This record gives sequence, structure tokens and C-alpha cells, in this order.
Amino acid sequence: MLAEHTHKQFDADLEAVRARVLEMGGLVEDQVNKAVEALVTQNAQLAEEVIANDSLVNSLEITSDEACTQIIALRQPAASDLRMIMTIIRAITDLERIGDEAVKIAHFTVKSLNNDRIAIPRYSEIKYMADLAIKMLRTSLDSFARVDASSAAAVARQDMEVDEEFHLIARHLVTYMMEDPRNISLFIDLMFVVKAIERIGDHAKNISEYVVYMVKGKDVRHATLEQLERELE
Repeated sequence: MLAEHTHKQFDADLEAVRARVLEMGGLVEDQVNKAVEALVTQNAQLAEEVIANDSLVNSLEITSDEACTQIIALRQPAASDLRMIMTIIRAITDLERIGDEAVKIAHFTVKSLNNDRIAIPRYSEIKYMADLAIKMLRTSLDSFARVDASSAAAVARQDMEVDEEFHLIARHLVTYMMEDPRNISLFIDLMFVVKAIERIGDHAKNISEYVVYMVKGKDVRHATLEQLERELE
């Protein structure tokens, strides 16, 4: 009876920390969505909300990390349970960093609205790129929730598309700066926004790779797309 009770408590502890990760993931996704919306609609109030909510993301990272540490110390998990804990520890780090990137975008929005600007950039290309990165994050979190690694290759392909969009927008920004040097400061700041979105995609891809490790026990962090697809067969 004691062994059965201990096993049930262990399962409950694992499920609780998994639920906390998904809660953190939902909050982070909301942060990115709001940061991009604030940028596109030039909504300073929404941007300030993103900045204020960053403390909630940080708090969830700390409590999740502490819960994982406690499980390792008290339960000494092995095999698939240990892989799940390691996946959670890595994933919450990437989620916290995604939250930081959302805050960077929000800070740019606030700064740009407080400064006199000669030009107002068009954000349609950036919005498209951000939507791709958000889709990657949503897919990776769904894979974690379902303990299903099958979508990792699709996320990797989407990451390649995000990278292509980043390089395309960066070239456009350089062209704008050359055409009108008065806007150099604005477009340099905007370059950091685009880089933040590219990094969000990278972190989302990392999470999908951790799910592969959790499910299959294979470390695919440095694998090519072809190697990843073979691992998923």
C-alpha cells in the first residue's frame, strides 16, 4: 500500500509540474501576441501590460524549477520520468526567454511612441513573421501537452521560414536607412524587434526538440532536418 501511495503521489507531482509548464506556455504565448498587437496597432497601454506581466512569467519559471528540483531530490526519477523532468527544466528556460523577447518588443513600442518620428514603418511583414513564430510556439506546446513528437519536423521547417523572413526584413530595413538617414535610429531599433521575433522562433524550435528527447530519448538539438525526420520515422 505504501509503495502504491508513493507511486500515485509521484504521478501527481509530475502532472502538477507539467500543468504549470503549460500554464507558463499559455501566458508566454499571450505575451507575444499582445506585444505584436501593441506594435502593429501602436497601443502603448497594451505594451505596458506586457512589460508589467513579465514578473508573472519569471515567477512561474522559478516555481517550476523548484518543483523539478524537489522531484529529483525526493523521487529520484529514472528513464522516461527523468527525461520528462529534464524536458521541463529546459522548456521553462526557453519559455522565460520568449517572455523576455516579448518585453523587448513592448519596450520598442513604448519608446517609439514617446519619440518624434519622421516616418512610421509598415509592420505587415513583421506581423507575418511574428504569426509564424507564434504558430511554432503553439505547436511545440501542444506537442508537449500530448507527449507527441511527430510535429517536430514541421516546426523545424517553419523555423527555416522565420529565418528567411528575418533576412528579408533586415535587407529592407538596411535599404530604408540608406534611402533616408534621418530614420537610421528608428530602423536600428526595429532591427532588434525583428531579431527578437527570430529568437522566439528559435526557442519554440528548441522546445519541440526537447519533446523529441522526452518521447524517444534522442537528442536532436543539432540534427539537420533530414536527420530529424529519420528519427521521427
